[in-house]
Amino acid sequence: MKIKETIVVEGRDDTAAIKQAVDAHTIETHGYGIKKDTWQLLEKAYNEKGIIIFTDPDYAGTEIRKRLTEKFPKAGQAYLSRKDAEKAGDIGIENASPRSIRQALENAHYTLEEARDEFTMEDLREYGLTAHPQAADRRDRLGRVLGIGYGNSKCFLNRLNQYGITRDQFLKKLEEI
Repeated sequence: MKIKETIVVEGRDDTAAIKQAVDAHTIETHGYGIKKDTWQLLEKAYNEKGIIIFTDPDYAGTEIRKRLTEKFPKAGQAYLSRKDAEKAGDIGIENASPRSIRQALENAHYTLEEARDEFTMEDLREYGLTAHPQAADRRDRLGRVLGIGYGNSKCFLNRLNQYGITRDQFLKKLEEI
């Protein structure tokens, strides 16, 4: 599988895992303190080929993703679940199987040009994705099959609307979990 966009990852172990799974170019941020020359490389890749942000499903990865998305709002977003990225208590893309990495990249989402409000917090309540004893687990499983990752209720709702998930897709994947 060849990926035309540049994949943005956190470190060299992530790059090694990506290269085992797909044929792609990567740029490493080397953590949150992204250097000026790395920002320039990211800008060039974003403008020329596009980028897919693929950070670890942990706090640091989420913060790096937020920072990158602010600067590159039309970047693709690929997500791994914590379960798929965990090995011996360590969480990171470098721990994921090539199959999980390919699936996350195939399911990469892009922010829609115009805001929409297909889903509301009431939808999340109705389907047990918030204010329910297993809500976090249900959001995690649904986020995995939709390819939008895990998020708290507000974040999950934003991703459903932001990435253009249709009601049909939502209901079909909800049945799977």
